[in-house]
Amino acid sequence: MSQSGPDQPGAVETLDIRRFLPHSGAMVLLDRLLEAGPEELLAETAIRPDSMFCDGHGVPGWVGVEYMAQAIAAYAGHTAQLRGEPVKIGFLLGTRRYESSCPVFAVGSLLKIHVKRILQADNGIGSFECHIHAGSQQLASATITVFQPADAAVFLEGSSE
Repeated sequence: MSQSGPDQPGAVETLDIRRFLPHSGAMVLLDRLLEAGPEELLAETAIRPDSMFCDGHGVPGWVGVEYMAQAIAAYAGHTAQLRGEPVKIGFLLGTRRYESSCPVFAVGSLLKIHVKRILQADNGIGSFECHIHAGSQQLASATITVFQPADAAVFLEGSSE
C-alpha cells in the first residue's frame, strides 16, 4: 500500500478507527485508520503507559496478533460501510508463522499495522498477510485466518447446541 494523501485513491482522512470495529471501550487497541483499499488496510497505534497490556515499559510482543486481528476487523468494517452495511463481529480462527523481532513494543513506539487480504471465501473465511512496523523496521509478521459469519447471533446460538 502506498503512502498517499487524503485526496488520493485508497487514502482516508486520519479517522478514529472505532467506527469500523465491533469492539468498544478499552478493548479497542488501535488508534487510527490511515489508509484503506479494496484488498488492504493500514492502521496505527501508539504505545503509551496506559495502553492495554502495558506493564509500564511496553506491551508484550504477542499482543501483536491482536493488533493484526483488529486491523483485519477494521478492514471488514470499512468494507461493510462502503457497501452500506453495518459493522459485524468476526472470529480469529488461527495464526500461522507469527514472528516478532522484539519481545516488547516499547512505550513511545508508533506502530503501523498493515493487513492485506490474500483469500476471501464465500463462506466467510478469509486469510490476511499482516505486518507491524515502527518506522522502517518490521517488528512482526503473520498470516491470520478469520471467519465472519453472515449472522453471528445465529452462528453463536448454533454453536452452543
